[in-house]
Amino acid sequence: MLFRNCAGGVVFNDDRVLILKNEKGEWVLPKGVVRKGNMPVETAKNRVRIETGIECEVISPAGETSYEFYSISRQKPVCNQIIWYIMQSDDMTPVINKEEGFIHGGFFPIEEAIDKITYSQDKSLVSLSYKKYRKLCSEYV
Repeated sequence: MLFRNCAGGVVFNDDRVLILKNEKGEWVLPKGVVRKGNMPVETAKNRVRIETGIECEVISPAGETSYEFYSISRQKPVCNQIIWYIMQSDDMTPVINKEEGFIHGGFFPIEEAIDKITYSQDKSLVSLSYKKYRKLCSEYV
């Protein structure tokens, strides 16, 4: 099995979260593989920018998830281990990068986003991250 370290962002703008719809029709969060010499936090910020054009700041770690799939191109199973970060952006106008395999996306109200998100662990991640985000924001007011 091929193990890949990845990083991604749960990006908030007030009570909205950034999600993407890929070519398979799955609603997901921005993420990507951590390449040699890169830090996970920088990879997460870069993937958000590459996939959506959104500049954001990291507020806190959000946790980790993993999933396995069979790669037809590699002819072997792959396990993606993802480090997630809670992020914030003032920019509400993403430019979805179709060359990266996305067909739609944007900032959605939390409950609507959770309903749309395809995978249950991502739904839980957004829910828990939003609670932490609200708590962190209230501490800085």
